[in-house]
Amino acid sequence: QVQLVESGGGLVQPGGSLRLSCAASTRIIFNRYIMGWYRQAPGKQRELVAGITDGGRTNYADYVKGRFTISRDNAENTVYLQMNSLKPEDTAVYFCNAMLATTSGNYNYWGQGTQVTVSS
Repeated sequence: QVQLVESGGGLVQPGGSLRLSCAASTRIIFNRYIMGWYRQAPGKQRELVAGITDGGRTNYADYVKGRFTISRDNAENTVYLQMNSLKPEDTAVYFCNAMLATTSGNYNYWGQGTQVTVSS
């Protein structure tokens, strides 16, 4: 069973920062996977926040560009999301995702989520 375990969520004031971590079990060849952070606010669809390819290329949702940074440490099987200048609208459950497409099939795994609440 592949596991993705998120940590680092919590309550922070507007303008503050948090760093989320997602540790992947060693059952996957982590450096081959595209890793992503998604979020889901109450009553809303889950949406992509940021992604990073196996080669280190990154992409961001427009609403987090310039504020959030995704990075990965392949030696530690971990992906990070540094979140700065947080806003109340960033409040959501944040999920880690690992995705790999191969000729023999696609692999897609999710973490259990970590709550981020931005409030004064």
